[in-house]
Amino acid sequence: MSQTPTQTTVKPSVPTVRSSGSALREFFAAIVIVACIAVGIVFYVFVLGNPANFEGGDPKNNPLQGNYLGIAYKGGVLVPIAIGLFLITITMSIERAITLARASGKMSMESFVQQIEYLMEQDRLDEAIALCDKQRGTVGNVAREALMRLKQIKDDPKMDKDQKVAALQKALEESLALELPMLEKHMTIIATIVSIATLIGLIGTVLGMIRAFAALATSGAPDAVALATGISEALVNTALGITTSTIATVLYNYFTSRIDDITYRIDEAGYIIVQSFQSKA
Repeated sequence: MSQTPTQTTVKPSVPTVRSSGSALREFFAAIVIVACIAVGIVFYVFVLGNPANFEGGDPKNNPLQGNYLGIAYKGGVLVPIAIGLFLITITMSIERAITLARASGKMSMESFVQQIEYLMEQDRLDEAIALCDKQRGTVGNVAREALMRLKQIKDDPKMDKDQKVAALQKALEESLALELPMLEKHMTIIATIVSIATLIGLIGTVLGMIRAFAALATSGAPDAVALATGISEALVNTALGITTSTIATVLYNYFTSRIDDITYRIDEAGYIIVQSFQSKA
């Protein structure tokens, strides 16, 4: 008696497809860095190095009197890098400002936390969740996860009070761990530019002084053009490096304070939710 062989149906694996928007966000920093450096080079060559900025229409000559574009061009090859760092700082700062504005939510974070506290005191849990949906942002997202978890475990007879509190605190910690990376993303780039911009300016200053002293060391009359070029290179790079570093420092400290304020409001909302549950459990 022949046996019919059994057939095993193999389900094809479903490939994970990453959206183009997600891939773009992942490589956003690299794209910005490359693009800003490229813009800096183009600006240096075609704008600062425009022959109309120099005597005799030759970029090798001295800049026209009072022509700051030509003076900046004499800063040398490090100028486009310094310009690129400045543009990176501005671009990343705009991105951080938009992200943190969204993270703050639609209404004032202080007002949101106060309303959550009032609704929790009134035991109006569903309204508090609806308020989080309306608020959105980082504080709203974390508070919503905690409130949803509270709704699930509030009347669970299998869990005692301490277990419910622990589960609630765990939900807060997990949701906060998911939100924090978004707040701190790209901050390291701005922090790095704070140091790099100063170093780039210092290197340019040293190179410019080497060129200036080399012009003074020539036998006979010093080469006035080379001397002026060296001094310009030193001063331009110093100015660009210090300016970029100063702006990056101010913006980094500002964004850090914004992030600290958001995390404080998250902790405050979480504390209110936990304490309200403990007082009524």
